[in-house]
Amino acid sequence: MSETKTSFYGLEPEIILEAIESQKLRPTGELRQLNSYENRVFEVLLEDGDRKVVKFYRPGRWSAETIQDEHDFLWELWEADVPVVPPERLQNKTLHTHAGLLYTVFPKAYGRMPDEILPRETESVGRLLAQMHMIGAERDFEHRPELGFSPYTPEDVLMHLERFVSPEMWPRYRDAAEDLIIRFEDEIDPDSYQRIHGDFHRGNLLSNRDGFLLVDFDDCMHGPIIQDFWMILQSLTEEDRESLIRGYEDLREFPDEQMAWIPVLRGLRILNYAGWIARRWDDPSFPKIFPEFGTYRYWAEETEALEAILRGRVDF
Repeated sequence: MSETKTSFYGLEPEIILEAIESQKLRPTGELRQLNSYENRVFEVLLEDGDRKVVKFYRPGRWSAETIQDEHDFLWELWEADVPVVPPERLQNKTLHTHAGLLYTVFPKAYGRMPDEILPRETESVGRLLAQMHMIGAERDFEHRPELGFSPYTPEDVLMHLERFVSPEMWPRYRDAAEDLIIRFEDEIDPDSYQRIHGDFHRGNLLSNRDGFLLVDFDDCMHGPIIQDFWMILQSLTEEDRESLIRGYEDLREFPDEQMAWIPVLRGLRILNYAGWIARRWDDPSFPKIFPEFGTYRYWAEETEALEAILRGRVDF
C-alpha cells in the first residue's frame, strides 16, 4: 500500500491543520469529521469564528483535471444564481495539494437533509433541476466521464466482481449483468448526454429558510438528464411526480422519451454500486460498513434485483 493511501486512510489532525494553515487560514484546532465513504471530509473552526469544510480526495479516483471540471461547473452554477456551494478560491485556486493529497476548502453550508420532499416543495425541486440543467447544457466537461464510464465501464465492473460474488450465484448474476449491459448499450442514447449532477437524490439536498441547496457534485458527469430524476421520482407519489415535472417545465422541456430508460439506469446503479464496494475493499472501513458483502444472501438479493428489472417487474 502506498504511503499516500496510508496517510489518506489514517489522516492525522496535524496534516489537516497544516493544509488549512498553508492557505493563510487560522484554525483553532477544533476538527469534526463528517460522513463520507469516498473522501475524507472535516469541519474546521477558524479563530475568527468562521467554519470551513475541508475535503481530501481519495487518491487514484479522479485526476486533478477531473476534479477541476467539477469545481468549474460549481462556479458556473453559482454565478448563474443556482443554489450550490462552490469551493473557495484561495490563493487564486480551488484545488490544492498537501502531503501528497488533493484537497479543497468549502464554506460551511447550513441546512438539513430533508426527511422527505413535501408536496408543496416538489415544484421548487423541479425548478432547481431545470436551472442546473440549463447551465449544464451550455458547454461540455473536458475531463469528466460519461455515464457508463464513471470511471469504469460496466464490463470492467463485472469482471472485477467475479472474485466477490458468491460462487453459487455467479452464473445467474453474470448473465443478468450481461443482459443489462446489452440493454444499456441498445436503449440509452449518448447523443442526449450533457453535464448533469449524476447522483441526485434527497441526501444531496440541503433545506434551509431560503429553500434548497444542491450539494455533492463528486459524481458529476455527462449523461442523460433523466439520471438526475429517477432517484427522486421513485420516492414520490404520482401526484408529486407530476408536480416536480411541472416545476421543471416552468423553465425547460422535460424529456418524456427518457422515462423508459429508468429501469436500465436503476440496474446500472445496482451494478456500479457493487463494483464501487469491491474497488474500495482495501479501505479498512469498508469491510466494517458492508459486512455482508460477499455472502450468499447479499448476492442473491443483488441478482434478484437485476433479474426483476430485466423482466420488467419494476418501473424505477
